[in-house]
Amino acid sequence: MSLAWTLLGAALVGYLPGAVLYRLPVLQRARRAALPAEERVFWQVLISVAWSLLFVLATAAAGVYQYERLLAVNAAITIAIVAGFRARLRWHGSAAKVTIAVLVPIALAALGVWRFGPGSEYILGGKDPGVYVNEGVAIAHSGALFRQDATVSGVPAAARDLFFPNEGNDDYYGHRFMGVYINDPASGGVITQFPQLFPASVALAFQLAGTVGAAKAVVAWAVLGLLAVYFSGARLIGRLASFFAVLLLALNLVEVWFGRYPNAEMLMQTLLFGGLLSLARAHQDEDPFFGWVAGLLLGLLIFLRFDSFMAIAAMAAALALAWAVRGQRIRLSTVVPVTIAAAAGLAYYVWPMRAYFYVYKANLPSIGMGIAAIVAAAGVTLIVRRLRPRIGDTLARYLPLALGIALVLLAAYALFLRQPAGKLAEHDAAALRTFRDAYVYWPALLAALAGCIMVTRREFWRDPAFFVVFAAFSVFFFYKIRVVPEQLWMARRFVPMLLPGMLLLASGALFGSSTPEHRRTMRRGIGAAMALSFVGWQFAAAARPVAAHVEYRGAIKAIAQLAGRFTTRDLILVESRNADSDLHVLAVPLVDIYRLNVLVLFSPVPDRGQLEAFLTDAAAKYDRVFVLASGGTDLLSKQIAAAPVAFVPMGLPEYETTGWEQFPRGPRQKDLGYSLYQLTLAPTPPRPFVLDVGYFDDLQTLRFYAREVTEGRSIRWTQAQSFIAANGLTGQEREIELVLHDGGRPAGATPATIQVFFNGTSLGTVNVSFGFKSYRLAIPADAMRGVADADAPAQIRLLSSTWAPSDFTPGGDTRQLGVMIDRVEIH
Repeated sequence: MSLAWTLLGAALVGYLPGAVLYRLPVLQRARRAALPAEERVFWQVLISVAWSLLFVLATAAAGVYQYERLLAVNAAITIAIVAGFRARLRWHGSAAKVTIAVLVPIALAALGVWRFGPGSEYILGGKDPGVYVNEGVAIAHSGALFRQDATVSGVPAAARDLFFPNEGNDDYYGHRFMGVYINDPASGGVITQFPQLFPASVALAFQLAGTVGAAKAVVAWAVLGLLAVYFSGARLIGRLASFFAVLLLALNLVEVWFGRYPNAEMLMQTLLFGGLLSLARAHQDEDPFFGWVAGLLLGLLIFLRFDSFMAIAAMAAALALAWAVRGQRIRLSTVVPVTIAAAAGLAYYVWPMRAYFYVYKANLPSIGMGIAAIVAAAGVTLIVRRLRPRIGDTLARYLPLALGIALVLLAAYALFLRQPAGKLAEHDAAALRTFRDAYVYWPALLAALAGCIMVTRREFWRDPAFFVVFAAFSVFFFYKIRVVPEQLWMARRFVPMLLPGMLLLASGALFGSSTPEHRRTMRRGIGAAMALSFVGWQFAAAARPVAAHVEYRGAIKAIAQLAGRFTTRDLILVESRNADSDLHVLAVPLVDIYRLNVLVLFSPVPDRGQLEAFLTDAAAKYDRVFVLASGGTDLLSKQIAAAPVAFVPMGLPEYETTGWEQFPRGPRQKDLGYSLYQLTLAPTPPRPFVLDVGYFDDLQTLRFYAREVTEGRSIRWTQAQSFIAANGLTGQEREIELVLHDGGRPAGATPATIQVFFNGTSLGTVNVSFGFKSYRLAIPADAMRGVADADAPAQIRLLSSTWAPSDFTPGGDTRQLGVMIDRVEIH
């Protein structure tokens, strides 16, 4: 892809359509021409990107999306408007001049690029970020949101349980991968677990900049998010206060982490604050053009996350409140697009996204209760509207203060009094305390609580939607965090609204009002800047380890090298998620990015009869069949042979995951080293059994820990119970030899012992000492009876006494370790 084509694509996707639409001489153009030059550019970019995303979603839902088609449509729109309006698109001196203030958003954007770059290389499957990225690339390749997976449909019905058994769920048949559901195995119909607006943006990034662009699309959203918060805050609390708030936001650990880590919340931050600003421009500033912009942005928000409905409901409540109390009109240009999008969105969640929606459905009120609540809210609004001549001024004066005081009282309760009880989990009871201790600290939180009263009372009617949405998010997520309580995972809840909103309130409280009626003094401005600089220093220091880390650096190159070993005529089987390894995360990019044929085994001990029948069928469909293994899979038999192809170490940096009560200490190495074998259906001749544990042993070991190298030997640690599959035996063998090491157990640990069983027959117990030594046990003749004729390998079962290094070294290895095993021979 040439640089010129990439730049043209970026212009057509992210600037030109919005630029000409913004300049249209309609809907009181003079109002938007009067906006600062830097905000005008921001709107032109955001409108272009939003339109492009709408196009991707709509055409991909119909299965006809093409990148070239998007570029052609955007070029046609641009050319048609330029040709139709010509000179009337010029400002002719009516636009606000460029001032030195333009340097502020430029500086913030540059800070964001530096702060969030280079971004993670999260193309692995398994968790939400990898699902988002790979789904985006799949949309780019297929042009469809709802796809038919030929590899799935090619699995014979009798073999489906090997890979995706029927889970008996009304909403889907089974799992293709973690986060990807199979709706119909016969047709191969698959659907991602998550709404597809963010993947639609990943599709655009992939087509602009390849796999690197797809993985790092979130960086662009993080930069746009900073600008959206800045412009929204500049209108509400002034440019200087907003600049400091966004500067703190860019320094904060949460923003830095999720600015690099593919997630829907960063896009939600951009659309949410862009939507709030356009809503205020349309309704409080009475600019009709922004009514349509708000409708577009908020309509898109619905297809990002289901909890976007909460934000839209809060905005609707704010509009209703302003209409009832202040008599401000509600623009149909906002209501109509959002209503249409809400109807389409509900259909989207109830039907194709039903597997995602079921969690929300289970917690939503009944239809009757929902209708009753809407009717009651409408009734109260109409009553207030009717009584406005008598109570309007009172409500306008005291309602903002009451909201601010209520938030402060709730915060005080959550910070000092709230304790777990009944159905209230400990992490939910401590949600606000965790937010304070891990991410924002006391100075910033106290300033924000002051802002809840001061800024809300002073500025509420300038942007009621901001304050109502902030209150709704605060109550909803600090009441229950509603996500797996792990650091840093749960911090995603703070990204869209809570963290940026809190910082705007804190900065607004410290700087005070900047309106002509309330000019701030130089002394107050300097004091506020110094206080916020101290907070910024706290944020930067806390975020330093995260800022120095790139999640999964090297993954893009490593997976490209793995994919290069195969062709589209090959089939790759990947060991089970239950095989004590994470190799299944490699399967997703192999399928979605490199369009290879991959199936993940469901069990580490697949049914051999089913597997032999499947391999017979696969031999007629594919040139070669491979298996990717690491943790241990028992699948060999007299008819299934495996030839080693390659062993590839792979270690990727991954930040530690901890519970909510403990903060991660930093990055570690994620072991994704793998062995590759080619499977064939061929009788296995008898041969001496010699297994070098830790080296091409993946199809003969089960329930061991990952391979390691020590003293120049490849070894594995046993678990409490481990298994070895011994194939090729003649039945004449009479002795098993094990090379073992106790691992250097500390004083006080349970002595190292291992019980050995052969096909269920106890061979005895070995007391394992320090150093690698050979231990021999006799095998009774009765235990060998029938071994040579059996289709399945003989089974060696090892029962080990275990110990955990963390019991002796704080913060150490938490694995329950048995003994080191280096070699097994049967004579």
